[in-house]
Amino acid sequence: MSGSAERMIALAVDVGGTKLEAALVRADGTVVAGTRSRRDTGPSATFGSLRAAIGEVVAHALAGRGADDQVIGAGIGSAGPVDREQGTIAPVNMPDARGFDLRGAVREAASAALGAPVPTVLAHDGGCLALAESWLGATRGAAASLSIVVSTGVGGGFVVGGSYLPGSSGNAGHLGQVHATPELTVEQVASGPASVAWAREQGWSGERGEDLARDAAAGDGIARAAIERSARTVGAALADASTLVDLEVVAIGGGFSRVAEDYIELVQAALTETAAHDYSRRTRVVRSGLGDEGPLIGAAALVLR
Repeated sequence: MSGSAERMIALAVDVGGTKLEAALVRADGTVVAGTRSRRDTGPSATFGSLRAAIGEVVAHALAGRGADDQVIGAGIGSAGPVDREQGTIAPVNMPDARGFDLRGAVREAASAALGAPVPTVLAHDGGCLALAESWLGATRGAAASLSIVVSTGVGGGFVVGGSYLPGSSGNAGHLGQVHATPELTVEQVASGPASVAWAREQGWSGERGEDLARDAAAGDGIARAAIERSARTVGAALADASTLVDLEVVAIGGGFSRVAEDYIELVQAALTETAAHDYSRRTRVVRSGLGDEGPLIGAAALVLR
């Protein structure tokens, strides 16, 4: 496609268990101001609700492009598992959306808005975050890194030697579905909803992760214990991942990772205590360098890089 690199942009779409959002991203990784919007998803999301939300956020994003901007493609990061060949998703947290043709829905919406076919690429959201962090964020230059989200779900992606590792089906990095106990996965223990549910079982009366953060900061012992339980579980899982992959650094993002100012430090302590070898104990845990824009930037990187 002709034109300068500065005017090349990608449509980025991020689909998670709580929200779906889209924006335009330039070749340098900056999100185009005014093009980002979001819609709620949640466990009741269906084919119809997702298709409608995609149409809205994609139209909003593409309406913000400049006259000289060239949309070179659409990149999608989604809660998984994903099927890269078919373009469909089977999200753990949206049971009624399993089998949804996400790639087709985004391609259709983008092509309708632009009046021309739009090349569209699908990956799971943890992999997109890993791409973004290794490109512009907290894991730049690392020999081997893992970037994860701790939010409604828990997931991540690996970058080794500068290359994203999608695995044989494109689903590498589903840390949340690794078992924390014989009965429960990491996500079932450490995610925001799981932590809230556990705290309520112990007698806490709040309802959301924001309530947990507020009460823990105010000295509530149960709220603090729920946060520490989450961080301990994530840290132990990361210790295992580092033992397997010899990670230099792990970047953590996602809403629940901000539930306490010292959440990252708690995860680091658990990793260091749990890791089996000196090399895995040296793995550093850091906060995401890109904040909430990471998944969108990573989705765009599927096209831009």
